[in-house]
Amino acid sequence: MTNLTFFATTAKGVEDILAAELTALGMSGVTVERGGVRFSGEIADCWRANLWLRTASRVLMPVAEFPCSTPQELYDGVRKVPWPNWLTPDMTMAVDCSLRDSDMTHSGFVALKTKDAIVDAIRDHAGRRPNVDTKDPDLRVNVHLVKNFCTISLDTSGTSLDKRGYRLERTEAPLRETLAAALVMLTGWDGNVPLVDPMCGSGTILIEGAMIAARRAPGLNRHFGFQRWPGFDREKWEGLLIEVRQQALDTLPARLWGGDVDSKALSTSRYNAERAGVAGFMSFTRGDVRDFSPPAGPGVLICNPPYGERLGEVDVLKGLYREIGDMLKQRCKGYTAWIFTGNPELAKSVGLKASRRIVLFNGPIECRLLKYEMY
Repeated sequence: MTNLTFFATTAKGVEDILAAELTALGMSGVTVERGGVRFSGEIADCWRANLWLRTASRVLMPVAEFPCSTPQELYDGVRKVPWPNWLTPDMTMAVDCSLRDSDMTHSGFVALKTKDAIVDAIRDHAGRRPNVDTKDPDLRVNVHLVKNFCTISLDTSGTSLDKRGYRLERTEAPLRETLAAALVMLTGWDGNVPLVDPMCGSGTILIEGAMIAARRAPGLNRHFGFQRWPGFDREKWEGLLIEVRQQALDTLPARLWGGDVDSKALSTSRYNAERAGVAGFMSFTRGDVRDFSPPAGPGVLICNPPYGERLGEVDVLKGLYREIGDMLKQRCKGYTAWIFTGNPELAKSVGLKASRRIVLFNGPIECRLLKYEMY
């Protein structure tokens, strides 16, 4: 299959970073849209995108687009798709739906009507129908219905791309891997100076940083939806994996350093780093943020302190943010520091003037990535 169109979804605010990733991979037709980036290529380009993209949530492959304001229009539009190309009666399937500003307002009904059209098409073709498996389907279908215009896509990723396979254990409020990668990429860190996180939690920021600098593909230790499709070329896929592994670096010019007051969190960080194959690039030390002492600058520091979402937490956290500011002023000479927070009021307690503010979303929470130059 050549000249296919794909749509990589991502978190709000990360679209430009994702577009830069796709351009660096050599993809054609890279176009930023709301909630993601469109690109084109062969099916093997889709495989490479799933393997390499660090900030994408999913890679969708649109197979139909049509006006749709009634259940019958939806059913007829879905039936026209050549489903036997991707689905057999022996496979399982599931339908995800997102809709807004349309005459049909119930996502569950739209998903059900789409499923009916697909299984009817397969039954007419093969005499039997596939079963539904919402948890782990062989084929995941995505319905996007906006302003009475419907896009039907196949989810080439399967489970979302933030599931790298290394984070089996996590701390209380872990940062999604895709967002952690976006934070590192926004700092411009390239592995030539130390990268430190004095409140590393489950180690996600540092692990994603190490994988970026060491050219480790984030999707190397997981499976994808397209691997279950009919006609999947396993031999070609294995060749691509060999090529990807050969690009990885064994050493980095500078080390990564993590600290945390919680010994359990540090154990989790170490286990996660080992599973990701980057434990040899980093060191962890237990201690309070006020005592954290990074190696001599220049360097890059990234910190994701708690935001204080529960009542009464903000006053307590103001002290923590002050301690972060004191640590930066006293022991981070020559560093570029970045603080990621969803609470602008708490950020004021750092006591430093940010030279840059980048708006990003952590789920539904509007956050800021704040840059401080520690001369």
